[in-house]
Amino acid sequence: MSQSRPIYRIQFISCGERYELYVRELVSSQVFGFIEIADFVWDNHTEIVVDPSHEKLKDEFAKVNRTYIPMHNVLRIDQVEKQGSAKISQLSEKVTQLHSPIYTPKK
Repeated sequence: MSQSRPIYRIQFISCGERYELYVRELVSSQVFGFIEIADFVWDNHTEIVVDPSHEKLKDEFAKVNRTYIPMHNVLRIDQVEKQGSAKISQLSEKVTQLHSPIYTPKK
């Protein structure tokens, strides 16, 4: 087994899109109901063809050190052997996004 830090692939929903990111740091946040991710891992494209969704993600998270994702938006977290390409894709009609908070105030 390798001594290097593990890489995690996290898939989550945000703004009607499915995000897939690779990070080295993933913990349960001190902010209740959130997952904290940091130390983003990006592909170094050496090919002429560049994936626009990957570039959009790099721009979106360019100056972000860590981000907090609501637990109910997380679809899946995997520890992987090596990184893949980060991407954004449209949600299929089979995935339903939850729009309500976990706890609702009583009226």
